[in-house]
Amino acid sequence: MGYYLILNPGSTSTKIGLFEGEKALFTKNISHTQQELNNFHSIVEQKEYRTEMILNVLSKQGYDLKEIEGIISIGGLIKPGEAGVYRVNEEMISDLMQAKYDEHASNLGALIAWEFSKKLNISVYVADPITADEMQDVARISGVPEITRIGRSHTLNQKSMATKAAKELNREYKDCNFIVAHLGGGISVTAHKKGKMVDTNNARGEGPFCMDRAGGVNTFQLVKLCFSGKYSKEEMLKKINGNGGVVAYLNTRDFREVCHKKEQEDSKAKAVFDALAYQVAKEIGAMAVVLRGNIDAIILTGGMANSTELVKEIKEQTDFLSERFFIYPGESELEALAAYLSGVKNGTIFSKEYKS
Repeated sequence: MGYYLILNPGSTSTKIGLFEGEKALFTKNISHTQQELNNFHSIVEQKEYRTEMILNVLSKQGYDLKEIEGIISIGGLIKPGEAGVYRVNEEMISDLMQAKYDEHASNLGALIAWEFSKKLNISVYVADPITADEMQDVARISGVPEITRIGRSHTLNQKSMATKAAKELNREYKDCNFIVAHLGGGISVTAHKKGKMVDTNNARGEGPFCMDRAGGVNTFQLVKLCFSGKYSKEEMLKKINGNGGVVAYLNTRDFREVCHKKEQEDSKAKAVFDALAYQVAKEIGAMAVVLRGNIDAIILTGGMANSTELVKEIKEQTDFLSERFFIYPGESELEALAAYLSGVKNGTIFSKEYKS
């Protein structure tokens, strides 16, 4: 049996793993400095650089690329559609090379896997793209005809944690109703109804603020700020995504630092911390309406779920909605991808064909 190479590119790192079936042989988080990334004008241009880094790690671990019989990556910004596993094909590569659905570091996963597939003559896959869209129609109308709400969330972690919770309940994911709050660099709070993510806040522009994103703000005031003459279009976009949220108030993108400041009785840090917990709890309440109160469990996951204080605050504000809470700190995305690829290989999961 050969090995599976698992890829998860992020903005400043590339997480990789080599698996034998669903058993991890090793995992590695390859860091990329901002100075290194500044050499590239676009994310697509990073492909060869990141590929070389991956090959170097494999070589140092004593593995040959020829020993790999399967590759899967987190899905990037591709055409919106159902979650699940997609075989990488030329249409997908064309869309990603053009950044047809926007630029994102996760786009590199399929591009790197495709290069390897040509050398190894194997099929390669992506799973649970960020742009997976299973929203119910009633959730799509925004109030502005030119703007349609779309399903865009932390699909891979959302789905894997919901599946994990279902197993703990001795049930199938497709038979459960969950509210999953992914609390990471971005925050997505999603209603999972019978195996579909039927509503979610788009982490760029909706829902709770987070470490560097403003979340949903008063649109009337926002438009006035846009036309105040004080800021350019680029500066305003950065205020919403990149320089908004916690960093705008406390000048840090590290949630651990926020917690430390709060413990030191920093009143501003406490106010921001409390508001973050409050907004997440309020979004969970909104998703409870989506599920009409029929909730099998509320799930908190992502890096910030490591904070017992944040979890406590959110739980205290939402525990009337459900008797069951599952707390899964961090992410197990490499393991989830390995499970997807194993399912494809043993025939229990059927991959979808991507059509542009």
